Formats: sequence, C-alpha cells, structure tokens
Amino acid sequence: MRENPREPIIRLEKVSRTYDLGRVQVPALVDVDMEVADGEFLAIVGPSGSGKSTMMNILGCLDRPTEGRYVLDGQPVDELNDDGLARVRSRSIGFVFQSYNLLPRTTALENVAAPLMYQGVPRKERLAQAQAVLERLGLGDRLNHLPSELSGGQQQRVGIARAIVTEPALILADEPTGNLDSRSGAEVLSLFRDLHKLGRSIVLITHDVDVAQAADRAVHLRDGRIQEAVAA
Repeated sequence: MRENPREPIIRLEKVSRTYDLGRVQVPALVDVDMEVADGEFLAIVGPSGSGKSTMMNILGCLDRPTEGRYVLDGQPVDELNDDGLARVRSRSIGFVFQSYNLLPRTTALENVAAPLMYQGVPRKERLAQAQAVLERLGLGDRLNHLPSELSGGQQQRVGIARAIVTEPALILADEPTGNLDSRSGAEVLSLFRDLHKLGRSIVLITHDVDVAQAADRAVHLRDGRIQEAVAA
C-alpha cells in the first residue's frame, strides 16, 4: 500500500531531453508536463520519431532528462545516483517489452522468479511467488517450459508475470503487442485491463491508436511534445 495514494504515480514537470550529436542538438522531448494518477491506465501514443522511446526511457529510469523534473511514486528521480536509479527500476517499475526479453535457456518459472532474486528473496519463496503469479495468468501448466516451447502470447504473459511478481508501483509496457497476432494481442490487452481493475498503475506506450483503446486515457506525442490528452 502506498503511503499517499492521492499523489500521482508519475509527475513530469517541464521535462526535456536533448541529444548532443556534436554539431547538432536533437530535441527528443520538449517541455513535457504530464501526470498519471495512482491506479490509472494511460496510453502514450505517437508515430515513429515522436519521442515515445525517449519517454519510455525516462519513465523507466533508464535515462535522465536534460531539463525538468520527474517524480515517480513520490521520489524525485533527479535526486538519485545510478545505484538509486537501479533500485527504483528493480523495485518500483515492472517492465513489459515488445520482444519479451525472456532468458532463453531458463524456464518460465525461473524467468518470473528472477527479479525476486535481486531483492534478496530466498529461492523457495521466490519460486512459490512466481508459480502463484503464473497460475493466476493461466500458465500453471507451462511452469517448466522454455521460452522456445511457448507461443508468442504465452511468452508475453510470462513477461507480464515477471513484471508484476515484485508488486511494483508502476507497470511500464513498451509496444507489448507489437510481435503478436491480433488474437494474442487482444488477450494481452485484456490481461492489462484485468490488472488495472485490481488497482495497478499502467503506462502503455504504442504507435497503434487501436491498441491505445485499451487504456482509460491517451496522451499523444508529436515531435517531442504532448498533445491534448483524450479518453482512449
């Protein structure tokens, strides 16, 4: 339970990110102001080159803004050193990727349990927690399967299980249906909606306006700037 659930889970204040390419300065994000309420399901939508990847990297504490302030779950990110950012990534954010990013020679159960190892959870306990999450997501009969023995939709569900096993404050999903067929993609989006109903805070980054319909609200990015937020 968060200490002050009325505080936004995400607050961006005049956030900009400019890449220095020597003689050229390339602005990827420009003066972005954005809040995501605790428990909200938000989609960030934009075409290639709109700044989505930069936004994902900043929200995920994988990169720092050039200017502005980012507060995640009450923590000003600019006050953290690299070790502090790593702790935030491992404890406060659950990542879901387009390419699944599963360990190829590791079972579904061990893939999901891996984040708990970095939190010092004993092996027996982390395997029990991972099994419980996988069973909840309908993969109780796939615990000992390798990623290569799973369909794309099953691999993404394993990825989602890995993202939520640590009970993070935020789920950050980057094009999570991008490698899936339409049926598997719809199943994954339905799973996100179910997680949202349980009170999870979710930010979904996508180029596809149809995928964004799964969220409660959509923020559109174009040329690094936020466009008007609309109901998804």
